[in-house]
Amino acid sequence: MLNVSKFKHGSVCPPGDTISDVLVEKGISFSSFSSMLGGSQEFADSLIKGDVRINGDLAVRLSEILGASPGFWMRREKLYTDFIEVLNTPVSELEDQWLSDLPVASMQRYGWIPKSRSRVMNLISCLNFFDVPDVKTWQDEYRSTPELAKFRTSQAFSPQLGAVAAWIKQCETEAEYVDCQDWNRDKFISALPALRALTLEPEPSVFLPELQRMCAECGVAVIVARTPSGCQASGATKFISPDKAILMLSFRYLSDDHFWFTFFHEAGHLILHGEDAVFLENGSESIDEREAEANVFSQNLLIPAEFRNELSGLKDNMRAVLKFAKKLGISPGIVVGQLQHQGIIKPYHMQKLKVRYKWAEE
Repeated sequence: MLNVSKFKHGSVCPPGDTISDVLVEKGISFSSFSSMLGGSQEFADSLIKGDVRINGDLAVRLSEILGASPGFWMRREKLYTDFIEVLNTPVSELEDQWLSDLPVASMQRYGWIPKSRSRVMNLISCLNFFDVPDVKTWQDEYRSTPELAKFRTSQAFSPQLGAVAAWIKQCETEAEYVDCQDWNRDKFISALPALRALTLEPEPSVFLPELQRMCAECGVAVIVARTPSGCQASGATKFISPDKAILMLSFRYLSDDHFWFTFFHEAGHLILHGEDAVFLENGSESIDEREAEANVFSQNLLIPAEFRNELSGLKDNMRAVLKFAKKLGISPGIVVGQLQHQGIIKPYHMQKLKVRYKWAEE
């Protein structure tokens, strides 16, 4: 197994890059550097290109000319030669299988890790992404992670686990940069009517910042991130500390009815089930008691129980649907989604009343 833990920041540039940066910073010309170095310009050029190894004597000369200690230049050389050695070493069978189980192409396309065709560079990037020193550590940590427990016995265990783990990790990383007030359940409940009113805004660039702002004031970091290949999650919630929760959304179905139902479903988990559990919605047909409770919470918040009989009587009457949605102060697409879900109308009926989203070009 490769020892890549020392390369925490991915690729390592040759010492010549550092030399070039210091020359520019100190205003030393290339010809002057060559003269001070005591060699030809060809030698200095080869040093900067990385074709000349830095030994003890050369490290002393660099220290005298550019600063830093000789030991710094020797360590800089050692780090680079170690990196080149690692790049030229085949990955182990365990590492190769792990990379195959991760959605590396999606992670690169979304900018989560650098693009590379090198198997070793991808290994380093993925270990850095998950902030683990090796694959064994990743397996020990992620196979015992609560939100991934349901994937441990799946026939498609490895690919699903890797893809879901990558999506959750990306959301957690983004959540670190979200300033939130301390988690306040009562305040979050009080904010629900204002959050519900956002369903009337069709443009994500308008409603998302407001959604995130209002939730952050209640201690909830709302993160929207595309799911990588192999991950079917539409939403998830977890507490990263007693004072901060993450509500993760994927916009999986790119329609307003699904997005808002998922959001309030996840909000229901935070309000009803607190800090003791992690919830991941992955499209599974099996629904446990708490998932059912979150579904009812979302349904009743969007269309209160006292309006259920009226909802059933709407049928395929588009004008009645629009009037009903206006009375409730919600998007017509949400009404259509509920009519379809309950079998009151056929799937795909009145689809044009739903707001459709699309991702920006990658």
